[in-house]
Amino acid sequence: MTNITHEHISALFKKGLREDNRDLLSYRKPITIETGVSSRSAEGSARVKIGDTEVVAGVKLGVDTPYPDTPDRGNLIVTAELIPLSSSAFESGPPSIESIELSRVVDRGLRESECVDFEKLCITAGEKVWTVFVDIYPLNDDGNLFDAAFLAALAAIKDARFPSYNKKDGTLDYDNRTSTPLPLHCMPISVTVIKIVDKIFVDPSMNEWNSHDARLTVVTTEDGNVCALQKGGEAPLTVDDVHQMIDISLKKGAELRKLFSK
Repeated sequence: MTNITHEHISALFKKGLREDNRDLLSYRKPITIETGVSSRSAEGSARVKIGDTEVVAGVKLGVDTPYPDTPDRGNLIVTAELIPLSSSAFESGPPSIESIELSRVVDRGLRESECVDFEKLCITAGEKVWTVFVDIYPLNDDGNLFDAAFLAALAAIKDARFPSYNKKDGTLDYDNRTSTPLPLHCMPISVTVIKIVDKIFVDPSMNEWNSHDARLTVVTTEDGNVCALQKGGEAPLTVDDVHQMIDISLKKGAELRKLFSK
């Protein structure tokens, strides 16, 4: 991000304006959620678009041993791969700091919200449980990957169906998928709120994302609980900033949640 671009974005926000003429609390349009986009290779899959930002997520289900501290609960593993196809800023190779943060934000929101009933994923306590693998692949990064990735992961989880499993010999038949979905408790939604100068807003474009002073990703459930927070950016946030950002996240989260009922 060049200084001139940062100065341009900051100057716009001082006037309460955005490059694309949206108001501060509006997401880009359209927002679309498409499921079953990779039904042959994944038990659940989804593609999400927020404006020109596009993310695909896939869910694979396997049978593994449980973690020692949760012998009667299933496992959750979230990974994100930032590929050069989606942005010239990404490079092939080991996971970058950005991809690790993206996967951890999605993982924490899903895990801490208890959106999946992990106890129902237990097959034999201490021996066999279902593991939910969530893989996230941005196809085009035009800003706000966090919210798009979370929506894609949640949609893929809702789309997932268990493969056939033979308890006697422990074999999985991925070619014969059952009609049984994952047991879901709730619908968490991630909303990333950005601060530039003294303006607070949602759904940053790429220029806005690269110019932000501070950000807070807030994951909330439909009953109003805050289950995960992730702070980013170099500037500090005041207590009033955090309260305002959480209020915005609750309101916008309720709007985004309605997309799943369409």
